Amino acid sequence: MKKSIMFLALIVLGLAGANVAESASTAGLQIIHNAADPGLREVDIYVNGGLLLDNFSFRQATEFLDVPAGVPLTVELAPSYSSSSVEALDNYTVTLNEGVNYVAFASGVLKPGLFAPNPEGRKTSNNLYIKDRMTQKQRQPGNYDFVVFHGSTDAPAVDVIARGVGAIVKGAAYQDITDYIRVPVGSYVLDITPAGDNETVVASYAANLSALKYQVGVIFASGFLNPSANRNGEAFGLFVAYPNGTVIELPVAEKPQPQPARLQVIHNAADPAAAAVDIYVNDALLLDNFAFRAATPYIDVPSNTELRIGVAPGTSTSSAQALATFPVTLEPGKTYVVMASGVLNPAEFAVNPGGKNTGFNLYINAAGRESAPAGEVMLSAFHGATDAPTVDVRVVGLVDPLVPALAFGDFSGYLSVAPASYTLQITPAGVPGTVVASYAADLSGLGSGAAVVFASGFLALDQNKNGAAFGLFAALPNGTVIALPAPTLRKSAAALTGVEDGVVRVEGFSVQQNYPNPFNPVTRINFYLPGSEVVQMQVFDVAGRQVSSMQMGELSAGAHSFSFDASGLPSGRYFYRIQAGAYSATKSMVLMK
Repeated sequence: MKKSIMFLALIVLGLAGANVAESASTAGLQIIHNAADPGLREVDIYVNGGLLLDNFSFRQATEFLDVPAGVPLTVELAPSYSSSSVEALDNYTVTLNEGVNYVAFASGVLKPGLFAPNPEGRKTSNNLYIKDRMTQKQRQPGNYDFVVFHGSTDAPAVDVIARGVGAIVKGAAYQDITDYIRVPVGSYVLDITPAGDNETVVASYAANLSALKYQVGVIFASGFLNPSANRNGEAFGLFVAYPNGTVIELPVAEKPQPQPARLQVIHNAADPAAAAVDIYVNDALLLDNFAFRAATPYIDVPSNTELRIGVAPGTSTSSAQALATFPVTLEPGKTYVVMASGVLNPAEFAVNPGGKNTGFNLYINAAGRESAPAGEVMLSAFHGATDAPTVDVRVVGLVDPLVPALAFGDFSGYLSVAPASYTLQITPAGVPGTVVASYAADLSGLGSGAAVVFASGFLALDQNKNGAAFGLFAALPNGTVIALPAPTLRKSAAALTGVEDGVVRVEGFSVQQNYPNPFNPVTRINFYLPGSEVVQMQVFDVAGRQVSSMQMGELSAGAHSFSFDASGLPSGRYFYRIQAGAYSATKSMVLMK
């Protein structure tokens, strides 16, 4: 070395000339080399033409030195091989106040055009950043005092979070130096986040302040976030400089794990080819031979990271055999219901009456519920029948629909109902008098619980590869799936319909599916009466408009059959309703000319 730093404090008073020698007033100065430009890895520092620091290394600090106060000091930065200040790369003039302690950070790059720009538009050219009113000793034992310097040229403005404590630095951008921050001596984890976004942790560092000899210091961000865009300079890190010139690097700590999301998966794809599927998440098998109309319980899954959900045949051996893969990213702490629904090849199945795409897909409700307030039940409805029109879900005894205008692929919001028994009626949207099907929903045992009620299967089996028949099901948070049964009705309960095994039944009254179906233009309908009744048949289009009516008069108990001629109607799906006294049943048929 050209001169030892040990001698610098002795000679620096003479660097400013005769006036300084006469006054002998001094300030305290600590210099920290934080210029990450590879061309400045080692530098010589001159003050008023005299060498102050020889071969001063990046991330090295001096102890607090006594330097002249009250007079201009010209600080010059030169290459480490320099022989005089004439070779200086840059210079800065400062005047320090007597008796005040300062820290000076040399930071930046020589040629900013060769480096990544600062995200906040701050100038990154090499400069000297000075903080006054520094201290060399802690005045309150048991506490640790420190300032923070943002010295990373390509890093954005950041917040510094002491994990479990809160934000200790807010909105610090490159060049910024905080005032002193005081915390109790102890061990901390410091999380670095973008300013104002404390959910996104860029990096984390362990700061064991209880083990420090000095209870005062300077924490400085140093290096580049992206070394490859900065001439392969040193990578980003956090460092602490103590008053005696010691510099230590804070070790990297594990980033905080985001709160997991909660997820329930329901298999509601009625395509016979998807009767059992394997579910992969990021290529790992999550569910093996997951059956149609099965559900998982709610489980914890990673959040804030992309999950590739692959659905493969039940015979698969890896995610490479997936029939479809869906990327999803879930938010921390949120609860999701994922419904697998649709068919693999829509061209092989009946079209949706509302023109909805029926291809296999994942439908996500991002506001799932696992429980309800005391004395309530939370319900969400999902329309998962590909060949069914838009419907209303009604409750017997209520005028307005419980769920209005639900189309294939739609989730309703959650509804709060009392824990009791209900009869649910499915009607075409806006047509309360046309009951397609009715179901008993006994919620009396679900107090404080929740469920997803989903329509499942096909209305017309012969047009859908003889897949499962239409029904209404409820998935509970523990993964239990319950088929809602047809209600048991008395004659006084007029105009209610039950569906069981594809045949409509009400205490012996039954209406069979028309045959053939689809038909052109004539089809036959068979039904059975448990007693003598006046019978009427009405036909409605998918919009609920009546397009035909037949008065059959009073018919005796037993089996009956009649033909329906649709010569005057266009092709499409229709609903036929047979009213027999207090009994009523509605089924669908397809006219295909």
